[in-house]
Amino acid sequence: MSKSSHIQELHRKHQSLSEKVDQEQRHPGADPIEIAAMKKEKLRLKEEISRLSGG
Repeated sequence: MSKSSHIQELHRKHQSLSEKVDQEQRHPGADPIEIAAMKKEKLRLKEEISRLSGG
């Protein structure tokens, strides 16, 4: 997998996770711990994208 395609895949995962977080936050019975875990994973992906992009 090329660096560019890897970064694109990370962007797709980040976007998908962002949508899941938004959906979960709309539900009244959403698990705040699960939402926090998803947000943490989003941040990890964003940091990896930044690192691979060179800044």
